Order: sequence, then C-alpha cells, then structure tokens
Amino acid sequence: MLIRNINDTPMKPVEMDGVKGASMAIMVGRGDGAPNFALRQFRVEPGGHTPFHHHDYEHEVFVVEGGGTIFLDGAERPIRAGDVIYVPADEQHQFKADAAKGLRFLCLVPATRNCGDPTPGS
Repeated sequence: MLIRNINDTPMKPVEMDGVKGASMAIMVGRGDGAPNFALRQFRVEPGGHTPFHHHDYEHEVFVVEGGGTIFLDGAERPIRAGDVIYVPADEQHQFKADAAKGLRFLCLVPATRNCGDPTPGS
C-alpha cells in the first residue's frame, strides 16, 4: 500500500528541449511496485509550457488547479481546473500555463514507458 500527498511530494525540473518552467513528481510508479501505470504530477509556472511533442502511448490528464491551453488535434484549446483530457498515442500536444495562475495537472501513463521514474523508492 502507498499513500502519498500531492502537496508533499518533491518536484524536479523537467529537462527536455522546448520546456519552460515545468517540474514533475512521480506520485506512484515502477519504483513503488506499480506494474501497469505511473501517475505523475506536473506544475507549469505562469507563462511556462511543456515541450511540443508526441509519443507512442496514450495518456490521461486531470487538471488539478490553474489553467491555460492544450495544443491537441491540431488546435489550441483552453483548459482549467477540473478538466479531464485524453491524449491519444502519436498525437502532437503541448500544455501552456496561464500567464497569471500557472497550471498543475496529473498525468497517467503506462509504467513500462520511460516516464521519469528513476529508481525504486525514489
């Protein structure tokens, strides 16, 4: 069993080309013994963004707080706290944070992918 609070989990900067002001924490993943899925938390500072990218797996997103936009399906759309977003495999996407509030979201991905989960117990 694992209980981990979203507000107490240390964040690490996302280090990828095209990132501005984004950090991430693994809420639960391979290092915790989860064989199928990894749940990640992302914070994007006001005016920041994730990289414009795609990958060969789907992911599901829940916007926890703040707002901004997502580029998906060839268009940029507004997102806000409470929104759920499905990002299909191989779909170009990017999250941009509102210039005033920033953005915090949870992202569920297959645990078998390189999801930033470093080592067991970390």
